[in-house]
Amino acid sequence: MMRDVSSCNTYDYGDAQYWDARYVQEGDSLFDWCQRYSALRPFIRNFIPLTSSPVLVVGSGNAVMSEDMAKDGYEDIMNIDISSVAINLMKTRNKHIPQLKDKQMDVRDMSFFPDESFDGIIDKGTESVYLLWLIFKIRGIVY
Repeated sequence: MMRDVSSCNTYDYGDAQYWDARYVQEGDSLFDWCQRYSALRPFIRNFIPLTSSPVLVVGSGNAVMSEDMAKDGYEDIMNIDISSVAINLMKTRNKHIPQLKDKQMDVRDMSFFPDESFDGIIDKGTESVYLLWLIFKIRGIVY
C-alpha cells in the first residue's frame, strides 16, 4: 500500500529564509541536534584533542555545543550557519567567550576559508561533510 504524501510538508533546509523564520519563531530557546556536548564529549575529546587547534562547527544554529566545548578547554572554535538570525543570537549570547567566533555563511560555498584550515570539524546533521574536505587538514577528524 502506497502512502499519500501529497499533504505532507516539505522544508528547504538549504534555504536561509526557512531557518531565519524558524529561529525568529523559536526566539531564545536553545536546541542541539542529535545530542548535547556532554553525551558526545568522550568521542570528540578522543578525536579532537584539547589544543589551540581550530575547530569548525557546521550548522551551529543556536546550540550550546560550542559554548560547552569552550568551557571544556577548546580554544579556537568557529561556528557557521546559513541563518543570520541564528548567528546574531550566538554572537549576542557568546560575546563574553573569546574562544568562539560566529559567521553567517552557506556551507555550499566554503571559499572564505583557506584549504586545510581546521583540525576538526563537527557536523551533526547538515549533510555537508562532502563539501568540507577542501578546507580540512590532512589527517584531520570530522565528527
